[in-house]
Amino acid sequence: MNTSRKTDSLRVLVTGATGNTGRHIASRLAELGFTVRSAARESRPADSTAEHVRFDWADTSSHEAVLAGVDRMYLIAPPAVDDPSVLMLPFIDRAVELGVRRVVLLSSSAIPEGSPGLGTVHRALRERVPEWAVLQPSWFMQNFVNERHHQGASLKREGLLVTATGDGRVGFVDARDIAEVGVRALADEKSHDTAHVITGPQALSYDDIAAVLSEVARRPMRHVKVGSDEIVRHMADSGIPERYAVLLAQLEESIRQGSEARVTQTVLRVTGREPRPFEAFARAHSSFWK
Repeated sequence: MNTSRKTDSLRVLVTGATGNTGRHIASRLAELGFTVRSAARESRPADSTAEHVRFDWADTSSHEAVLAGVDRMYLIAPPAVDDPSVLMLPFIDRAVELGVRRVVLLSSSAIPEGSPGLGTVHRALRERVPEWAVLQPSWFMQNFVNERHHQGASLKREGLLVTATGDGRVGFVDARDIAEVGVRALADEKSHDTAHVITGPQALSYDDIAAVLSEVARRPMRHVKVGSDEIVRHMADSGIPERYAVLLAQLEESIRQGSEARVTQTVLRVTGREPRPFEAFARAHSSFWK
């Protein structure tokens, strides 16, 4: 870790500052001595001491004030948008014009550089931003403990995991481990200038997840395997916009075909500590399913 440069003169903009990774990144950067400006559509996080601004990707009239005096920034895409690059690329270009030097983007292991949407933003960072990093995490463990997520809601309510992933495996990762990699990409004196594929320590199937949760929650949890059309209907019924549900169903099909079955050493290599195993995460959140 190379944070020898004086940090209190550096202002870091953290978008999505009320979310799983943004909240942790904002607090950790403040601990390291950075001036943090948190940005979200919601009001200031209750546990935050950072500067806070209201931020809406679609409200371009607010962007100049959001970016004023910022040196580095952490970007999370607008939620449930088919092509976030339409909103994000003009913002990034304006940020660089105003003096932002380093940008760290939260993307996904399922989205390769140059592909539509976030993949296009990924490529733009490499080509247009002086210092950059892209976080490409596998699927969040937090999905299973979030009642607003369709998987967390159905687990809590019915003890069911409904997916089109079949027997495919995923290197599920704790959002705090993702955030710690993001902190290093933002805080280190030397820019990472790379994409970090981030996973947990194991590649698990949803059957494996259901088995762990059954033991931890002390009630039956079951993985229901369905096809792509049925998972789109299931997601739409849970409130996910249909076009976005189609995209998520395509990602689940890619899991079924083995695209997410890898495990990387990124968390250990970048942060110096091992990533959290799913069973430890589940036991720490056991009250959610009981």
